[in-house]
Amino acid sequence: MKTNLTTAAVGFAKENQARFVEELKALLRIPSVSTLPEHVGDVRRAAEFVAAELKRIGMENVRLIETSTPEEMIVDEEGHARRVPMRIGHPLVYADWLHAAPGADGKAAPTVLCYGHYDVQPPDPLDEWKTPPFEPTERDGNIYARGAVDDKGQMWMHVKALESLMAAGGGKLPVNVRVIVEGEEEVGGEGIAAFVRNDGEQLKADVALVSDTEMFAPELPTLCVGLRGMIYTEIEAWGARTDLHSGMYGGAAPNPFVALAQVIAKLKDEDGKILIPGFYDKVQKPTAAELKAWKALPFDEEHYRETEVGSVALTGEPGYSVLERTWARPTLDVHGMPGGFIGAGAKTVIPAKALAKVSMRLVPDMTPAESFMQYKAYVESICPKGIELEVRLIHAGDAIVVSTDNEYVRAATEAMHEVFGKETVFVRGGGSIPIVGDFERELKIPTVMMGFGLPDDNLHAPNEKFHLANFHRGIESIVRFFILLGA
Repeated sequence: MKTNLTTAAVGFAKENQARFVEELKALLRIPSVSTLPEHVGDVRRAAEFVAAELKRIGMENVRLIETSTPEEMIVDEEGHARRVPMRIGHPLVYADWLHAAPGADGKAAPTVLCYGHYDVQPPDPLDEWKTPPFEPTERDGNIYARGAVDDKGQMWMHVKALESLMAAGGGKLPVNVRVIVEGEEEVGGEGIAAFVRNDGEQLKADVALVSDTEMFAPELPTLCVGLRGMIYTEIEAWGARTDLHSGMYGGAAPNPFVALAQVIAKLKDEDGKILIPGFYDKVQKPTAAELKAWKALPFDEEHYRETEVGSVALTGEPGYSVLERTWARPTLDVHGMPGGFIGAGAKTVIPAKALAKVSMRLVPDMTPAESFMQYKAYVESICPKGIELEVRLIHAGDAIVVSTDNEYVRAATEAMHEVFGKETVFVRGGGSIPIVGDFERELKIPTVMMGFGLPDDNLHAPNEKFHLANFHRGIESIVRFFILLGA
């Protein structure tokens, strides 16, 4: 029975490869940029697109779940306290199919919670794209578009695997399945976090499947077993009451941009060590077994520098390998400093205020709350003379390391071996997927992070792509994973 279902489902997926890609292109054309208010309608349109397809393929109880963040009290620039109204977030998409037959031993079939996100990062800078970011283009065996691999393409693999199994199984699945797809992953995932915390019973499952990670190298099946956490912040600096002429006031008036540069320069030393007191106190080191496994991976530091980073040299803490620095060490980065005059030509202005966007990646056992308070206290302690600072937390997520000793990881490993013909490697990821920690903490379930992106897929950057062969092999791997679990 297992062999017949596998053959039929994989055959269906292969016969419909062209259609699956065209459907993905239609989804990629929707500019569902969750962080920009002007795209609120597009984000909802993407949610409706996903919901319609889940309903079409035979999933049940398909619906959009509205999200919001609770109202809060803030103090405005004049010192008055006021309430900020509840912010309406982008909707979740939910679906399920819960009729899988028990196994031969009478044991209930497992329930898999499939997670993905349909929102995307802004496409800037637009002039670096070879083709328009929201007009998906096939080139050199890849599909190029914003969201191609992060995460529309990988989320679509779940949907198409479910369709293939439904078609091959006469409208039935070998396991029970719940689907939850969010539209705020790229802006912190507050809506889904609140839903999991308050309504987690609706997502009751035995394991979560997340495809939002990458393979370590082409043709090498990979399971991600660890992710760094994150805190994303803003530092706002104020000097004078209003913008000032630098000729008249330069030398007397404080400059918020110079102040921010001074603050930022004191956050890390020249070797990349973070200077925040106590920041490294709770850093959990990788195990000896992990370090040994990482050293055995096919990694060429010079190739990585040249083809992925594209810089003249790599930076970071001395004494740690590149993989340790990107997977198991905390980091601090500055992402932008909007404000002041940035137009063509010259304008001799001392701006009244300036802003810096700063994030930190965290590792086990660091907590976002403690790390943010350490950072905030340190920034405030080094505030330059004549400047007022506000340090704001935008969003945060916990670091996570998942166990590999369970039947779900074994099934995923076997499924990918059947597709790729190679042993699966276990790696950590340098990025953050906050919901994985929520699943473990609130739902008490493990997560299988089975991703099919590649290191050079340009996530969050111009010319994002997804290798189409991996898109199709991802569908087949997920089909086989479900069947193995059902068996």
